[in-house]
Amino acid sequence: MRLLLLNGNTSQAMTDRLAVAARAIAAPDTEIVPVTARFGAEVIASRAAYAIAGHAVLDAFAAYGTGMDAVVLACFGDPGLGALKEVAGIPCFGMAEAGCRAAALRVRRFSIVTGGERWGPMLIEYARSLGFADQLASVRVLQADGGQIGANPEAAREAIYQAASKAVSEDGAKMVVLGGAGMVGQVEPLAARLNVPVIDGLTPAIKMAEAAAGQRANTHPGTIPATGLSPELTRLLTR
Repeated sequence: MRLLLLNGNTSQAMTDRLAVAARAIAAPDTEIVPVTARFGAEVIASRAAYAIAGHAVLDAFAAYGTGMDAVVLACFGDPGLGALKEVAGIPCFGMAEAGCRAAALRVRRFSIVTGGERWGPMLIEYARSLGFADQLASVRVLQADGGQIGANPEAAREAIYQAASKAVSEDGAKMVVLGGAGMVGQVEPLAARLNVPVIDGLTPAIKMAEAAAGQRANTHPGTIPATGLSPELTRLLTR
């Protein structure tokens, strides 16, 4: 199968790190095709950047999605995921949704640890919209954003541990979900120090995508007249 790994941030370095991690997770016969958003924020860390990323995700799929069997939106918070599911015609999975669903299946209460101060309320709202209000113990947020964490993961390791430890001891979390592309690679070091399971969003998203590959969805909303979009996105919305 061919899996589109779509980074809604514009950081190519982040996409490269995600691609390495994804290939280690995926089955041997899964081809990972990494793509970076063509416009928007280098690292999404605000509501404005998140809104722009929703457009960028659709644009990137329109440009690079042909011939794919499934999509993993490799951007925690899943900007544009609902719209992507509507127009893609193939299975689409986001890191945040997949991580929350995987945790909710295993434990009664879980917490998210992520980077970027403004993500706290945004992720609480998103988890509630997915139906996990009662299972989300907390969202613990580091001051460093995902780009900073990913660029120097060793330096961020202690801060991640402290946030996760408080989620367990103070918030009652029975599992920790590491949120964000910058957190990829931090699961094993953190799990070795905590007394609860730790997951990220990338692993369950890829496994779900592989399981669903080949399924077709007929959810396209029909022709959407629009102006100012890329030629590829215009074709996708008017097909």
